[in-house]
Amino acid sequence: MTTPDTRSLEHRMGDWARARLPFVVAELVMFVLKQGWACLFGGLLLLAIIATKLVWQPDWPIHRYDALFVFAIAVQVLFLWAKLETWEEARVILLFHLTGTAMEWFKVDAGSWAYPEPGIFKLMGVPLFSGFMYAAVGSYMARVIRVFEMAFAPYPRFPLTVALAVAIYVNFFAHHFLPDIRVLLFIATLALYGRTRIWFRVHDRHWWMPLPVAAFLSALALWLAENVGTATGTWIYSGQIRGDLVSFAKLGSWYLLLYVAFVTVTLVSRSALSDRPLDFGADGKTIARPQTPADRTLIS
Repeated sequence: MTTPDTRSLEHRMGDWARARLPFVVAELVMFVLKQGWACLFGGLLLLAIIATKLVWQPDWPIHRYDALFVFAIAVQVLFLWAKLETWEEARVILLFHLTGTAMEWFKVDAGSWAYPEPGIFKLMGVPLFSGFMYAAVGSYMARVIRVFEMAFAPYPRFPLTVALAVAIYVNFFAHHFLPDIRVLLFIATLALYGRTRIWFRVHDRHWWMPLPVAAFLSALALWLAENVGTATGTWIYSGQIRGDLVSFAKLGSWYLLLYVAFVTVTLVSRSALSDRPLDFGADGKTIARPQTPADRTLIS
């Protein structure tokens, strides 16, 4: 849950917007602002990538990749100090950081992409700041659930979601040696999560979106961020001509990887999961049917 101070700030911002804008416009403005707040870690990292590309000189005593590594650590420390993330969330984000770094090592070694610049904090061809790009995705997941007070319902059996996440992660490695089953994985995400709605509160009203739609829109945002990374030369995909857009196949890869990130974060956000449908009614404020104890029972 968000802290009382954060809740108060959000309500004041919402009241200010509603007093000056039509209802739908005010909701949209607050939605965009809260999304920006949720992806603060990733946004700062992306700005740092752009800024360092614009100003960095090759004869400077610190390599650009190393500066990005130090910046990412400083931002993570700041988030914990300012309580923008809890230590419990940070541990799960660290797990996604490590799984992302392992994928980076494998993919760079396989020639899928490369990091062309030098760096002291660079291991097996991968600059250590790259793990923080995956951590930024995990940070967004954890923060957006809290900022929007999200509920996921009806949510599939948790062991099935873990099994699918593991299959997706393994396929990122295995498709280099075995047939690529990502089409089956796409189908599996729709089959497993097709009925799941993400309920979220913008101000004092709840809205919902199908989970696969939210995953696709988030993947699209990450694909755009990927284009910033390649445009600044921070990393280069195999076969990509400078100035070209990142392949749309990467959009599908991010769509699948988001399920891995989501399941990882739900290890500490299980209270947001409900195995029964929710309905906040026409006013979007009150549950339109009586609650049962199962509505607040953690999925197992």
